[in-house]
Amino acid sequence: MKRSWNPAIWIGFALALLGAASYPLFFIRWPITRDFPWANLILLAAAVVLLVIGLSRAFRQPDAYRGKIFGPILSVLSLAVIGFFCFVVFYMARQLPASASSPIVGAVAPDFTIPDSLGHPVTLSDLLALPFRTNDWPSAVPAASPADKTAGLVLIFYRGYW
Repeated sequence: MKRSWNPAIWIGFALALLGAASYPLFFIRWPITRDFPWANLILLAAAVVLLVIGLSRAFRQPDAYRGKIFGPILSVLSLAVIGFFCFVVFYMARQLPASASSPIVGAVAPDFTIPDSLGHPVTLSDLLALPFRTNDWPSAVPAASPADKTAGLVLIFYRGYW
C-alpha cells in the first residue's frame, strides 16, 4: 500500500506561520485586531488542531500516511512560532517605557497655538478668556457681563503606536 502525504501537518505549519506573520503585516492596521489579536489567535488555534490531527494520523496509521519524521519537527517549529508570537504580543508589547515628559493629571498646560478646522490659529489662552454662556458655545464676542463664566477646557492626550 502506498503512503500518501499528510496535508494536515503541512497546512497546520503554514497556518502557524501565516497566523504569526499576518499580525504585523496586516491585522495591526485596525484597532479591533491590534488591541487584542483575536483573528491571529483563531488562526493559531486552527494550526494547532491541524497539527494534532496530522500527528495522530502519522503515528496511528503509519502505513497510510507519511509524517513520522517531519510531523514532530514541523509541530515543534510551529509551537515555537506560536510561543514567540504570544510572548511578543502579550508581554513585550506591554513593556512600553514610561514617558518622562508626558503631562500628569491636574497639571497646568503650557500655552500653545494650533490651527482650527478652518486653518485659523487658536491659542489656549484665547480659549480660556472667552466668555461661556449656558447652552451656548464659546462666543468670540469680547463683551462679557458679570454673569458670564470663563470657559473651561479639557485636553485629552493619547499615547499610541507611531
